Amino acid sequence: MTVLLAGCFGAADDRGEAEKRAAPTSAGASPEPGGGTGAGPSPEQSLVPDPARLPKTPAEARDFIDRVIAGPDSFGPGVVKRSPYESDPATWPVLGEDCVWQQQKPAYSVLATLTRSFELPAEQGKGPVRLGAVVTVHRTREDAAWEMAESIEESMRCPTQELRKGETIGSMVAGALLGGESAQNTSEDFLSEMGEYRSSELGGPHYYAWQQAQTLQFTVAVTGKGAKGRTEDEIDTLVNEAQSAMLSRLENTVEKQS
Repeated sequence: MTVLLAGCFGAADDRGEAEKRAAPTSAGASPEPGGGTGAGPSPEQSLVPDPARLPKTPAEARDFIDRVIAGPDSFGPGVVKRSPYESDPATWPVLGEDCVWQQQKPAYSVLATLTRSFELPAEQGKGPVRLGAVVTVHRTREDAAWEMAESIEESMRCPTQELRKGETIGSMVAGALLGGESAQNTSEDFLSEMGEYRSSELGGPHYYAWQQAQTLQFTVAVTGKGAKGRTEDEIDTLVNEAQSAMLSRLENTVEKQS
């Protein structure tokens, strides 16, 4: 069943990066009773993983992320790295009670997480597009499903969120699709949002897009923040390309070899 929500499922951090969080309750994807390790596929998806290829330690999780996370080419021509390019692996963004994003120590459920920042540079008549990609490896599939659920709680709690001083998102329209619903066959659970991005540097409102998908014990997310002269289709294409690339790499990395 498709779910539409007013508000936002999440935000990028102060470098325009996609975000991660650990949820207190589950929604969307169905966790395994007692917290499974993600050693088998859910009914919503057809990926059959090789248990031996699923990361079980922080070192294995970091290696997995290196294989899956997007690079500039994943978005398409012209996209470059931003500085700083990679997040501190010892932190992840958390939405505070004041609806302001802040960096904290990753939750216990996280084996490893990494965020990368990108940009489609400004050109004549068009401002720069800020982009982010993140991959998080949880200890279990249930933990990853709970991260997705927290996104829904955030949307209700904070319809407008401050990414950093002078940078906000709001006026969100969001949706959720489980695997197998409306031809959504790339992940067990999929969340997306579109809304308005405002920046003291780039003005606004500009178009904002975010996607996050969960499969097994993994979540992958992409953020796109628009600018003057940039169309919604342009931002959506960048976000979709990177998300598709990461989901394809994820499947190739863990699937059972025939």
